[in-house]
Amino acid sequence: MKLSEIVKQYRKTHHLSMQEMANLCGRTKPYIHQLENGNPKTGEEIRPNIDTIEMLAKAMNIKIDELVRMMDGDSVIDLKSCSSILIPILGKVVAGVPIEATEDILGYEEITEHMASKGEYFALRIKGDSMLPKICDGDTVIVKKQESVENGDVAIILVDGNDATCKKVKFNPNGITLIGYNASVYEPHFYTNDEIASLPISIVGKVVELRRKF
Repeated sequence: MKLSEIVKQYRKTHHLSMQEMANLCGRTKPYIHQLENGNPKTGEEIRPNIDTIEMLAKAMNIKIDELVRMMDGDSVIDLKSCSSILIPILGKVVAGVPIEATEDILGYEEITEHMASKGEYFALRIKGDSMLPKICDGDTVIVKKQESVENGDVAIILVDGNDATCKKVKFNPNGITLIGYNASVYEPHFYTNDEIASLPISIVGKVVELRRKF
């Protein structure tokens, strides 16, 4: 059997959701989805590293050599400690639509399997010049999905459920200020706590990496 089939069969037999399986093996739901269904671009089987094989074996309460024996010769294991998976590049993020369910996918970026094990990530294509000179129109940012960030972090924020905006955030007891690096295009904008609740304003994730095509 292929590893994808083994994992899927184990989940179904033990009535586990993808999220529950991800929790058991210290990975994320999107990773388990790709493990079972293949590369979202090509459909090809992804190459889990040996650390992931070990974590999967522990989750299924078997030894790693037993899991390897169950796998047929077509299954591929990456013997390096660092492998990669694909995350979607989105053109927009809309309130109430799960990241993994959006149809607005422009392409894919790779992140390491180790990085993917630390949380759920997506990529976002930047529009506009409000974050110049550090982040330019057309750049792609890698975002860790989370509902809160630290003071001074660059985050992806939804305002009134519209397309997400990329801004530096500053908190104070009375509200939140969204700051664009390019003040000539976007002056810092303060939202009160009442506005945060009524508009609403919500944080989608933290920007952790910038990728730029030349």
